[in-house]
Amino acid sequence: MTATIYEELQTYVQAGDTDQALSALIAHLEQTSRYHELFEALKMQLRNRFGLSAAQADRESPLDEATEIQFERGLLDACRRVGELFLKGGNVREGWMYMRPVGDRDAAAKALSNVEPTDENADALIEVLLHEGVDVGRGYALSLQRMGTCNSITLFEQALVARPRADQQIAAKLLVEHVHRELLANLKHDLAKRQGGMKPGGEPLGETCEQLLSECPELLRDGSYHLDTSHLASTVKFARVLDDPASLQLALDIAIYGRQLHPQYQYPGDEPFLDLYPASAAFFRALLGQQVDSGIRYFMHKADSVDQQTYGLLAVEVLIDLLSRCGRHEEALKTFAKRVPANARTMGISPTLLQLSSRLGNYQIMQDICRQRDDLLGYAAALLAQ
Repeated sequence: MTATIYEELQTYVQAGDTDQALSALIAHLEQTSRYHELFEALKMQLRNRFGLSAAQADRESPLDEATEIQFERGLLDACRRVGELFLKGGNVREGWMYMRPVGDRDAAAKALSNVEPTDENADALIEVLLHEGVDVGRGYALSLQRMGTCNSITLFEQALVARPRADQQIAAKLLVEHVHRELLANLKHDLAKRQGGMKPGGEPLGETCEQLLSECPELLRDGSYHLDTSHLASTVKFARVLDDPASLQLALDIAIYGRQLHPQYQYPGDEPFLDLYPASAAFFRALLGQQVDSGIRYFMHKADSVDQQTYGLLAVEVLIDLLSRCGRHEEALKTFAKRVPANARTMGISPTLLQLSSRLGNYQIMQDICRQRDDLLGYAAALLAQ
């Protein structure tokens, strides 16, 4: 085989058919899975197409701008071709090395869709799928499956807190479902041992933590718990980014369980969630359309009472975010105007004035705020958006 390709190349070149020689070389390298060499051969073909020497020996004069743009596009096409071949073959890191310059995460995710995780490639898959944002859902699910709850929570803290909220929501949904499933199973197992798997009246056990605890309050007596309490606290914290009602309901159920733990296991959160489980339950209920007014009052009180010298505008931003996510966009805008000082540096928790105005479908309040604050750029943005 090797002798044949050498002879084939020699025949084409001697006949002056450089294009055919390069095509034969590329076909052979792809068939034999020599993908790094394939990339170099594709570069040679590209150079030949633009009238350059196929193999660059010395520094050359720069190309004109139009040709340079076309050449760069050709290189990206070569990266895509080689990257997808590597990824489909399960060579995750090598494939992503070529796909990264292309920036097409959807294509990379598709190429990896049939690659089964193994002990050898799992770390690389998590690195590319999750850390590189190629497929956050699959990457985090793989983390939960392979690394367990504790390491996956650490991974969320390290890799996801800086990613867009949409990515955080994907992972938080998986984490909440995973933790709730474990917690509910452990509660049922405990209750089954005490009551034979049925309620005293012979009916099946409940399907939520709240129901099970109401049926058997002694499950948490004497400092008992059914899942690592630090895992519960972290899960409730990460669940604040969720908007999906089903996932929020599971997060609320975990918070209800947490509120009934022994006080030594009710770890404090950060303001305005210092009372972690009661505050989180109020937050989740408001987002679910339950006790909305009381939830908003709770966080309005926090916005008034949390020390801004210590915590900055954190409590204010949480209030604005909650108002908007509950559909009260105009109230959120007015709260922004009242509680966020001009030129204040926010933490990115609350929506911006422009985002709030877009959700409201009216930019007049933003225009008024910007005029009062002499924010000419903001005023112009509101006018143009309107």
